[in-house]
Amino acid sequence: MRRSMIALTATLLTALLAISDPVQAQFNMPRPSPKASVTQTIGLTDVSISYSRPGVKNRTIWGELVPFGKVWRLGANEATIITLGDDVTIEGQPLARGSYSLHAIPTSEEWTIIFNKVAEQWGSYNYKQEEDALRVTVKPEAGPFVERMLFTFDDITDESALVTLAWEKLRVSFKVGVNTQGKVINSAKATLSPRALFFAAQYAYQNNVELDQAARWLDASIALEENYQNLSFKAGLLAKAGNRKEAVKLGEKALALGKAAQRVPPDLAAFEKQVLEWKKR
Repeated sequence: MRRSMIALTATLLTALLAISDPVQAQFNMPRPSPKASVTQTIGLTDVSISYSRPGVKNRTIWGELVPFGKVWRLGANEATIITLGDDVTIEGQPLARGSYSLHAIPTSEEWTIIFNKVAEQWGSYNYKQEEDALRVTVKPEAGPFVERMLFTFDDITDESALVTLAWEKLRVSFKVGVNTQGKVINSAKATLSPRALFFAAQYAYQNNVELDQAARWLDASIALEENYQNLSFKAGLLAKAGNRKEAVKLGEKALALGKAAQRVPPDLAAFEKQVLEWKKR
């Protein structure tokens, strides 16, 4: 009887061991600090941040959970990774496109933000300063309470944005600058599309860059295809330069094209009044 019980027990143990590996392989549970990612297009440049979001959980964060004066991974679990689609500036300093692990050395008065060339690493445990691509110094500031650490993009323009880390009652930001104007200009140089040439010229005039080149792009757009947009824009430039006779001539041609278009330009009536004003002067 005892031998049969021992044999039965051994058989049950063997069966349990046989099914334990598949059961364990299927077992899953949420991370205490869940993964997150955020991507923002700044002008024409994509910037992405992948990180884990630790919670406050009634703990003292700054100076205790995150010690002052030591390298911190800017999150939990794996190191936070920032990916830059183009060459950028960080707080005015150049940084090449690519992926970097983000770290910081926080103090109560200022933070050193670190961009490290080793993108994939576990936290900051194997961090090496000699692998740094860039360090910048920024000032922390007070903010509304945030339970789980959060990265956001703020104050977004065509040329820059602030990357902000918010956690507990503290916010830290660094500025990312991009060369949108250069990308637009380079894109225009590579195209013979009248529409693209017009928009490049319009962009250059509006941003007061490459004005001589912008004039050539606009003329090239008109040479390839006369349309309401490029002719009315050229007419406006001529009027602004004091050449109202040529402005009226191009303006009337633009009006004729606009009125004949399948979709009437939304500013057609306003431009027609403008041409009448040029005629009176």
